[in-house]
Amino acid sequence: MINNKVLAIILGGGQGSRLHPLTEERSKPAVPIAGKYRLVDIPISNCINADIKRMFVLTQFNSASLNRHIKDTYHFSFFSSAFVDVLAAEQTPGNKGWFQGTADAVRQSMHHFLRHDFEYALILSGDQLYQMDYDKMIEAHEKSNAKISIATIPVNAKDATSFGILKANDENVITSFIEKPDASLLPDWTSEVSDEMKQENRNYLASMGIYIFNRDLLVELMNNPSTIDFGKEIIPQSIHAHKTLSFQYEGYWTDIGNIDSFFEANIGLTDDIPKFDLYDKTKRIYTHARMLPTTKIAGTTLEKTVIAEGCLIAASKIEQSVIGVRSRIGKDSVVTRTYVMGNDFYETLLEIDKKKIDILMGIGERCTIKNAILDKNCRIGDDVKIIGGDHLEDKETDTYAIKEGIVVIKKGATIPNGYVI
Repeated sequence: MINNKVLAIILGGGQGSRLHPLTEERSKPAVPIAGKYRLVDIPISNCINADIKRMFVLTQFNSASLNRHIKDTYHFSFFSSAFVDVLAAEQTPGNKGWFQGTADAVRQSMHHFLRHDFEYALILSGDQLYQMDYDKMIEAHEKSNAKISIATIPVNAKDATSFGILKANDENVITSFIEKPDASLLPDWTSEVSDEMKQENRNYLASMGIYIFNRDLLVELMNNPSTIDFGKEIIPQSIHAHKTLSFQYEGYWTDIGNIDSFFEANIGLTDDIPKFDLYDKTKRIYTHARMLPTTKIAGTTLEKTVIAEGCLIAASKIEQSVIGVRSRIGKDSVVTRTYVMGNDFYETLLEIDKKKIDILMGIGERCTIKNAILDKNCRIGDDVKIIGGDHLEDKETDTYAIKEGIVVIKKGATIPNGYVI
């Protein structure tokens, strides 16, 4: 049975400048991950697994590909009330501008939400990687008679300065909250955590940006147009006025805020026992179903590599890399610690045979690629060397960007034969 008490609201984030150039032509939730999924598939799948099947995704930048992905992917029964709808920022008589923050996005979209019956609004982020049972959080929220619940995760002192940090009493009711505290203040903000978390020095409870609001309270809070952000304003202002519960989560969770965290989250999928488990049948990640052929590999040594369907691979070696759908990698190429997002289509054999294309889509022959992200539909010529690392300074050109030593080849870019980065 569909969880009719809950309406899920997935926040698509702002312009995604920290994930540039991956967000140059798409919104943050539409960025491809793990070779075959999109970021937005994570919160949507977590909702479906918790039997929450009424979802809105709020976005305002480059929403065309996100719209297309959701329209093509999430089809529910004609006789069901289930849906996933994208709401892009829209001008109305009452709202003349863009979303100004997370709370403002919800406020501007409230007239859409209130057309539905629900008791609780589950507010989620569209750019996090985790597998969480929302049912348990909703259960704890109901049992405690809370007005607001916040999902929290223990973090270490280094990370604590980047999050909203809170303290809770013995009944997990939040008593105090501070946004991005200075390191000097941290000794006063330690919390009681599990022994496992203590061993990892994760003694501070951070807000994950996942909230449950009772419907009536959300309506009341959204009537104040001066508050535009949940983390910076709504939550700090609400904890003393309304019973706010901390729901502690200790599984894998990462906030994909920049190129470095995005890269490490994807490369982490190649570990022997990855922290993010795509193979757990009780926590499936859903995405667009493609009718693709099997992957074909010839003469390639593979080491700790994840390969999606429909690939044509003749590389000499691929190590600690994620290879996305329809990827093509030529002979004698070596790919190490690289995320190849793959391609949206195949070039025809006729085009290839008649040499109508100078540089084919994918990676050419005798290439060396290391510490890189290759966005969709790239064309890498023969004898190309792309070697990322700390020796490279940040820079951006028409075809690639370097961020924190990671080389990002832009979507649809062509890198000529023999080019060296």
